Amino acid sequence: MGILSSLFFFIVAIALLIAIHEYGHFWVARKLGVKVLRYSIGFGKPLWMMRRGPDQTEYVVAAVPLGGYVRMLDEREGEVAEHERHRAFNRQSVGKRFAIVSAGPLSNFLLAIVLYWLVFVIGVTALKPIVGEVVPGSVASRGGFATGDVITEVGDERTDNWQGVVLALLDNALDENSVQITVHDAAGVEKRRSLDVRSVEKELKQGNILEILGITPMRPVVRAVIGGLEAGGAAEQAGMKVGDRVVSCAGRPVADWEAWVNCVRDHAGQNIAVEVERDGARLMLNVQPRPVKTEEGEHGHVGAAVSLPKGEVSELLSVTRYSPLEALAKAGGKTWDMSVLTLRMLWGMVDGRISVSNISGPISIAKYAGYSAHVGVTAFLTFLAVVSLSLGVLNLLPIPVLDGGHLFYYLIEIVKGSPLSDAAQALGQRIGIAALLMLMALAVYNDLAQLVG
Repeated sequence: MGILSSLFFFIVAIALLIAIHEYGHFWVARKLGVKVLRYSIGFGKPLWMMRRGPDQTEYVVAAVPLGGYVRMLDEREGEVAEHERHRAFNRQSVGKRFAIVSAGPLSNFLLAIVLYWLVFVIGVTALKPIVGEVVPGSVASRGGFATGDVITEVGDERTDNWQGVVLALLDNALDENSVQITVHDAAGVEKRRSLDVRSVEKELKQGNILEILGITPMRPVVRAVIGGLEAGGAAEQAGMKVGDRVVSCAGRPVADWEAWVNCVRDHAGQNIAVEVERDGARLMLNVQPRPVKTEEGEHGHVGAAVSLPKGEVSELLSVTRYSPLEALAKAGGKTWDMSVLTLRMLWGMVDGRISVSNISGPISIAKYAGYSAHVGVTAFLTFLAVVSLSLGVLNLLPIPVLDGGHLFYYLIEIVKGSPLSDAAQALGQRIGIAALLMLMALAVYNDLAQLVG
């Protein structure tokens, strides 16, 4: 997975989410009779522009794809002709303004529901929640977990795969000192386990909660058997054939496919001796992995695909699929649960229970975009859904500059019967901009720290 690939899928994802968000503002504004001057995806210099409709609305794609905006007719931004003043945004009732501003975040939630619906209809293939290794002395070890335990419930929530386990653990750990888990042990007997999460709260991250607790999911042992070769690739040029089992690489024994991949990655551009077993005989081959640039640096690539032991792999996988109607209900519930979890995670960072290192910036998002796109359609759709609902939640926060800040102003206007003064709103704008700049700086710092680390 290269840098350009991640950048491409990042731009595709962000452009789509921004377009949907801004279209929410645009559509509701038009329906309520407000004149829209410009609908822009991106900021800065326009790269492409088209005028359409009776109002000659400008449709723009701009140079910086990290946001967008809808510019409406507004007397605060310039003189408005007498015959069009009734179409100015500032002349609308507070109810109409509230509807126009809230339509952006709501569009992101609706998009998340649609994306989750597609995922549930297509079907989610994931690892069954079977415990592999348990680190001695860890929280999981003290809770009685053992290799072979199949996790069926976390708290009161049923879990069919590891993704469900992780999300349920996060949700429960934010409120409880201990999390009750139902498992079927290696003998098939149902048992209750308990995880004491008090000592790990501040370390909680979606990506490493299992590691913190001391649990390694059970994964299939994939033998280092060549299942396919890239035409003209380093492996084919070296004389490898489909069915070869890699025995050693650069003088080190190869126990499984992961060991073979790691050896190739570590020897970019170098000649390495590779021993393979073919039809019961051992052969020595000279392989030179081709250097490939990735986000993590330069890695070796030989153009060899794995031969998967289908029976063994399928036993550790679960497939969750629903009918279209069932999927709609599940998608709505999933969007709600993930939105609530996002808010609780944010609040946990504010009160210090959760590390702010969970905040990701554009580099991490680009990396996840590229990774999920290469894993498969459902992974990419799930990524889009998570980012879309996160965008919706963040935009509803009562921070001036964001949609939530404007909605907060309107609520105050409803209560006091008149808008906030221009001075108060200007002060709020400055505070909001400062808060966003600090948040962006923290996100970029986390990204860079992760890269350096």
